[in-house]
Amino acid sequence: MISVVVPVYRSSGTLAELTDRLRATLDPLTSGAWEVILVNDGSPDDSWAVISRLCATDARLVGINLMRNFGQHNAVMCGFAHAGGDYVVTLDDDLQNPPEEIPRLLNKLNEGFDVVYGTSIETTRRSLFRNLGSQMVVGTFKRIFGVDIDITTFRIIRGQVVRQILSYQRSFTYVDGIIAWHTTNLGATPVEHKPRAVGRSGYSLGKLLNLSINLLTNFSLFPLRSATLLGFAFSFFGFAMAAFFLAKKLIQDIPVSGFATTIIAVTLLSGTQLLTVGVLGEYIGRIHINISNRPQYAVRERLNARTQDPAS
Repeated sequence: MISVVVPVYRSSGTLAELTDRLRATLDPLTSGAWEVILVNDGSPDDSWAVISRLCATDARLVGINLMRNFGQHNAVMCGFAHAGGDYVVTLDDDLQNPPEEIPRLLNKLNEGFDVVYGTSIETTRRSLFRNLGSQMVVGTFKRIFGVDIDITTFRIIRGQVVRQILSYQRSFTYVDGIIAWHTTNLGATPVEHKPRAVGRSGYSLGKLLNLSINLLTNFSLFPLRSATLLGFAFSFFGFAMAAFFLAKKLIQDIPVSGFATTIIAVTLLSGTQLLTVGVLGEYIGRIHINISNRPQYAVRERLNARTQDPAS
């Protein structure tokens, strides 16, 4: 059985075509043993009304309506909690990754991988800042986990891995980071990538930057270690400067001057201290929110759901 998880946001215009193409792709592939889980992530348009109509026509379409917008990765985790398939595919709602490419992902997965990402054969035209943001997220992921895979939101995962990553109940969610915590047996295969059928991406440069910070602070100690190394470097610099001026004082008198040097030193060192405090504050804030048990998501309504969310 194949479960397809689709986080839905501002996509009422593409859902009907998406589900039709998924049905046409999955029926011959699985002899009808499939489900599509549409998770409405607090979409402000009439996406939930469309999902409700679609679910009424086919019991294999599962609708999950969240109480507010929790973010794409949290919505995907909600879909995972309701997925009962031996294989789980995650697919965006914008038709940029054609559903017809799912068999290619499955064939690659059967070579022995736990997770396979569909990487774009040809990058669609996007803004410079959007491309820079995407490269920043992918580069951060590669550096933290030491893998050479271009991660995308179009992926297929073995059901065993999905059930294991559901143990992650923290507030700050990044699906690929949680996957990489559990397995590094990752693969990739080129797939076709289309322009968006309707609307535009909800990921701005600011959101992608925030995603990179989320990835760094949730799954790595790199910022803390960088702050420590920076502290050591400036401490060494301070001691060296102190030794230099002490020697200069002993050997030859120092006139009352050096206002610029003092200002530069104070500004530089105080800026470093504030940067270090900021990094520590970021970690402490996340600890506070996580121990406060802020939910990953909250479900308002379910349609055709066969697998109950254990968090409910």
